[in-house]
Amino acid sequence: MNWLYYILYFVALICLGGYGFHRLTILYLYLKHKNDQPEPMGVFEELPVVTFQLPCFNEKHVIKRLIKSVSEVDYPKDKLEIQVLDDSTDETKDICRQEVEKLVAAGFDAVHIHREDRTGYKAGALENGVKVAKGEFLFILDSDFIVHSDILQKTIHFFTDDKVGLIQTRWAHLNRNYNVLTRIQAMFLDGHLELEQTARNRSGRFFTFNGTGGMWRKSCILDAGGWDHDTLTEDMDLSYRAQIKGWRFIFLNKVETPAELPVDMDGFKSQQHRWTKGSIQVCKKILFKIWRSDAPLAAKLEATAHLTSNFAYLVLFCLLFLIYPKQEAHAELAIFKEYAWLDNALNIPVFFFGSVSIVLFYLMSQKALQPKTWYKEIIYLPCLLALGIGMSLNNAKAVMEAMFNHQSGFVRTPKYGLDEQKADSAAWKSSNYRALKSLMPILEFAFGLFFAVIVLDNFLKESYLTCILLLPFPCGFFYTSISSMRHMLPERRKKSEPVKISTED
Repeated sequence: MNWLYYILYFVALICLGGYGFHRLTILYLYLKHKNDQPEPMGVFEELPVVTFQLPCFNEKHVIKRLIKSVSEVDYPKDKLEIQVLDDSTDETKDICRQEVEKLVAAGFDAVHIHREDRTGYKAGALENGVKVAKGEFLFILDSDFIVHSDILQKTIHFFTDDKVGLIQTRWAHLNRNYNVLTRIQAMFLDGHLELEQTARNRSGRFFTFNGTGGMWRKSCILDAGGWDHDTLTEDMDLSYRAQIKGWRFIFLNKVETPAELPVDMDGFKSQQHRWTKGSIQVCKKILFKIWRSDAPLAAKLEATAHLTSNFAYLVLFCLLFLIYPKQEAHAELAIFKEYAWLDNALNIPVFFFGSVSIVLFYLMSQKALQPKTWYKEIIYLPCLLALGIGMSLNNAKAVMEAMFNHQSGFVRTPKYGLDEQKADSAAWKSSNYRALKSLMPILEFAFGLFFAVIVLDNFLKESYLTCILLLPFPCGFFYTSISSMRHMLPERRKKSEPVKISTED
């Protein structure tokens, strides 16, 4: 059993190290192609009609901000259509209707399309909008985004190439410095959007629409089979289907579309659960089709690594149960008593690919996007590693649900209209928008206690290096659990706030 625990532990570490090696290949491709900036084939002599599609569901805090930013886009009004695709069940639908009426009065071609039946969720709303869209080019924006006024001038001319089906812009962050969680999220997304998307697109690999901040050619959507709602990541699904059909995508890392990051742990967890589960659903649906396609072998291998990457959370979940038995096995196995160096010889390469590669990956993304201040983000790297571990239970659950076809609805991530200037948290703490509660924080807290005991045990045994390596485990689980549990408690009144006593029965 000692050897079994030890072997299983290293199999899990090697799997995680494999995905770490994949990050290094992405980093290599990025450095190789980062200066290969795409340029449009030509310029439209007459600008085509563009339809902005704004899908929303109960977004009363942010929908006005989005509509206002779209109305300020530098583009001829007679070539612009604005569709507000509204599935809301609260006062958001009245806000949308009023804002659309203002747009129409100002001379815009705007329409408020409200559905009582949310079939297909966001994918269903987009499909419904495609049927009546006047533009051949559809710019999709989620409610928590805004656009700069020159967004269409920087993107539309790439469609002079008839083979281009999608232009994706890079997300920026409206509230990056709001709290520690938003800082870490920004680093996660910067790594994906700056390094991964750039590397994949410019090296000829598949890359995917990010669900918002991008413009589609309508005929590309229709040729690929339209929006499907059998997965929770309809954007990834359609992207692969379109590229298998031969459509070309372009990623513009120099063109930003700012968005609001979730400021509370429950909102972040619900978002990550949806993205993780959806990616595994797409993996099951699309992976074999990719391997039967005419795509180059390098593109097929990269797509496989991309679509299976979230299985790493399941491997990490298994690793949680192997760490303590492995330590006990190591103490009992005679070979490690005789050859003390052997354990390090096994651990160091795996640690490099599993952990050091992550640090290099996210540091490079910050250096690329913040060349003068990137070093200030170094202090958040331990938090990033800890959060990744703390999210392992939440995301492993999502992987299992996808594997066993457990159906769940599209759970929106609550947004509150926050940016860097709005430091007051009262707006979102008093909002009735909340992510779904679950018992997951209690389980996470229990894992935090378990690993705190393991760290303490190693400290008492004077295994200080092991303590340092294991410290992100209790820190990560305590952070995700306590951050969730404290929002379950009722808000405390401020000391200066008088208690209001009602005289009514």
